[in-house]
This record gives sequence, C-alpha cells and structure tokens, in this order.
Amino acid sequence: MNLNQVTVPVIDMHEATAFYRKMGFLQIVDTPHYARFASQHGGGTFSLRLSKQRMVNPTVIYFEHEQLDQLFGELLGKGFIFEQEPTDMSYLWREAILNDPSGNKIILYWAGENRLNPPWKVAQAEDQ
Repeated sequence: MNLNQVTVPVIDMHEATAFYRKMGFLQIVDTPHYARFASQHGGGTFSLRLSKQRMVNPTVIYFEHEQLDQLFGELLGKGFIFEQEPTDMSYLWREAILNDPSGNKIILYWAGENRLNPPWKVAQAEDQ
C-alpha cells in the first residue's frame, strides 16, 4: 500500500484554498465543499473538506522539504506566521510549525535518511 491522501476539515474554503496555493501547492479540484491539492514533488495529494463548525483536529499535517530553511524564509516573506522556526529536534528531524486558517497544525520538516531509517529503527522479521 501507499499512503496517498489525507483530508482535513476547514471552516472557510476560500480562505483555506488561498492559504495552500500561497504555500505553493497545486490545486487540482475546486468545489464549494471540497478541494484537492498535489504536492510539487512526488505523487502525494491532500484535500480539504468544508466543515460547518470549527473543530479541534488533533491530526498534524507533515510536509517534507529538503531546503526547509529556505522555504521557511520564503513563506515568512509571504506573510505566513509560524509558531516555531526551523529547529533541530531530538528525534533527528528539523521542523517548523504553523497553522492553517482553520487551525489545522502543519509541520514543515526535513528528516533526510532519518525519516525511514532512524538509529532506533525496529528490526523487521523475515516473515513480515
């Protein structure tokens, strides 16, 4: 299997789609209640679903970018507000944190080889 898409709730579709386009994602579906975006690299997509009420969404959206610090600077220049600037984390990822207009938490990160092969990776049994 390949994880391809995650859908998150938003309370204002126009504001949310403008936010993600401004981040640099390509919008490929546009309806009043649903929108889908494609990543610039790779085949992943994510979508937005209109919600009638603001809800607390505990899901965190991660977008990987090799030039994280450069992207951070570009987004700051476009007016994005971050909770955390790029920071080296104890689990060997570098992360910057912001929220979309509906309050969905977004982490922009670069983990390199540590994303799939951290030093504490679980050994895989032959029969799995």
